[in-house]
Amino acid sequence: VQLQAFGGGLVQAGGSLRLSCAASGRDLSSYNVGWFRQAPGKERRFVAGINRSGYSRSYTDSVKGRFTISRDNANNTVYLRMNSLKPEDTAVYYCAASQFYSGSQDQYDYWGQGTLVTVSS
Repeated sequence: VQLQAFGGGLVQAGGSLRLSCAASGRDLSSYNVGWFRQAPGKERRFVAGINRSGYSRSYTDSVKGRFTISRDNANNTVYLRMNSLKPEDTAVYYCAASQFYSGSQDQYDYWGQGTLVTVSS
């Protein structure tokens, strides 16, 4: 499966963005999907995950209550809605697909190219 992440951009603190992860080549409903981010000078870390059906979702503590992951299997797309953005959310955001529902990036086999989110203070 090929993944393409888009929707990043420059936003002021307190603003919102919606990232999209579009799949091609295979049905995305066959995969669990995660969003990860890599801030400048830091390691890539898990942000949110959603299982195949969309009924199970998980978030890292720092985004709980602000970010929402969702999926539209009919359109082969997973979304990350980001509200109340903070400067510390600035990072390149990646989506990834896995046969496992996991927060560990080692479990993900397929990765999108990343989309940059910059939050200004």
